[in-house]
Amino acid sequence: MTTSFLLIVQIVLVVAVVIVVLLQKSSSIGLGAYSGSNESVFGAKGPGSFLAKTTFILGFLFLVNTIALGYVYSKAKSESVVDTVKESNVVEAPTAPVTAKETNTTK
Repeated sequence: MTTSFLLIVQIVLVVAVVIVVLLQKSSSIGLGAYSGSNESVFGAKGPGSFLAKTTFILGFLFLVNTIALGYVYSKAKSESVVDTVKESNVVEAPTAPVTAKETNTTK
């Protein structure tokens, strides 16, 4: 259950980081050109500081979640199915089949 929850959080963080990075201003403007006037939404300084802080926070959460996933998977890997198999040392030797010729010579 912990692994599936962390995996879902990881996917949500990846999507959020991609969206926030694409909204940032760059030389080709990115997807910020499609959102209209960003200065009125994020304040007088524009989206730079808000999006930079959001990117840093989401990146940090992504890193922490990745480390947590690695820890959980390494704990799960140390437990193997082979460890639960009970070993049996009792082995019976196979017997040769009795043929009709052998039964006639013994009489």
